[in-house]
Amino acid sequence: QVQLVESGGGLVQAGGSLRLSCAASGRTSSSYAMGWFRQAPGKEREFVSAISSSGGGTNYADSVRGRFTISRDNAKNTAYLQMNSLKPEDTAVYYCAASGYITSAPTLPGVYTSWGQGTQVTVSS
Repeated sequence: QVQLVESGGGLVQAGGSLRLSCAASGRTSSSYAMGWFRQAPGKEREFVSAISSSGGGTNYADSVRGRFTISRDNAKNTAYLQMNSLKPEDTAVYYCAASGYITSAPTLPGVYTSWGQGTQVTVSS
């Protein structure tokens, strides 16, 4: 089992940037895929981005492609989500997730076996 802790959320104006971090512990990070999901008030949790265990493969939701960049540093057991050109509709709690048995960049939440506690991102207009 992997323990995940997110950080880097906050309040930013539209057009601004934030970088989220997800620190993993409990297992070698290079053996599992990692992803970011978000949940806005009154909405279901949705996929944002994912990265393969090696970092060579990535996936993005259409709504963030070209604005967000996912990366990972396996030496630091940390994944990142660089968010640029933020919009008010990006406001949500952002969750980091890790898959214990998938090494690609999965988009479905059901294949992720570990989740962080979430970090709030608020984008003002």
